[in-house]
Amino acid sequence: MTQTFPQRQLGPFQVSAIGLGCMNLSHAYGAPVSAEQGERVLLAALDAGVTHFDTAALYGFGANESLVGRVLAQHRSRFTLASKCGMTGVDLKGDGQQVRVIDGRPETLQATCEAALKRLNTDVIDLYYLHRWDKQVPIEDSVGAMSDLVRAGKIRAIGLSEVSAATLRKAHAVHPIAALQTEYSLWTRNPEIAVLDACKELGVSFVAFSPVARGFLCGDLTDVTTLHEKDIRRAMPRFMPGNYAANLRLLAPYRAIAEEVGCSMAQLALAWLLHKDENILPIPGTTRVEHLLDDLGAVNVSLSADQMSRLDACIHQGNVAGARYNSLGTGEVDTENFA
Repeated sequence: MTQTFPQRQLGPFQVSAIGLGCMNLSHAYGAPVSAEQGERVLLAALDAGVTHFDTAALYGFGANESLVGRVLAQHRSRFTLASKCGMTGVDLKGDGQQVRVIDGRPETLQATCEAALKRLNTDVIDLYYLHRWDKQVPIEDSVGAMSDLVRAGKIRAIGLSEVSAATLRKAHAVHPIAALQTEYSLWTRNPEIAVLDACKELGVSFVAFSPVARGFLCGDLTDVTTLHEKDIRRAMPRFMPGNYAANLRLLAPYRAIAEEVGCSMAQLALAWLLHKDENILPIPGTTRVEHLLDDLGAVNVSLSADQMSRLDACIHQGNVAGARYNSLGTGEVDTENFA
């Protein structure tokens, strides 16, 4: 697979069409996997031809960057490394307990980068995203600080996460933005409002996180009451029992298309994104090697125009029950929303 894995453009870099979102190994969906399991997944991805690995200072409050650095540093020349700043764990009370804080002040971003370089065991981060726009700090100031990091040789390119087309344009006027990352899948179509078009216009690559809808499009999660107590989906409206029961009814026609195509449900979700536009790079995450290899098989799935049209009609913003984030999460992002 390494020899033939299709490539796409990520800013100035050529990378595998499907990357690996490393978050799941340390963060968000319950208890982190063991270091050994994390290592197996990372090395299996590298061996399978993945050359785009995405992490962040937030994930496990540094643990994910440390895992990626420990496992992949010796293979550093074989992949493009992406990480994020602007949202980290901070010990606010001095009691050793870290809480998530959005902070886009220039001095914070520079300090976060220095710490990330050490954890990642590298001299330079290829693509460094502002994880969230801190609305208390002008985007121009945060991106200006990141441009200083480019000039210092500590990062090679700048990305933004969860921002609107208007914010992207403001940032791009300060320093070229290589990539914009936000959630995109059949059930989260917000990028279609304006950001996808803005990215194409400005020459910005679009990285789609949660491309299998946080597991929904895999078809395995039928009972949300079984989710781990620390699983972030417990606070997401779409995963509330009533909404989720309604959403599950959308899967029957979707499953039928997967059977017709002859692929897994996860592969169908990823293939839909790959067929949407060559500027889109999905980064599914997983904790299991078998799921990883299944995801990567999406590059071999071919969808007809009719199948794409039927998928578009099958699951979309008009028939999904529940908002993407709760009110707190919605207030923290800058993405466009459907009226």
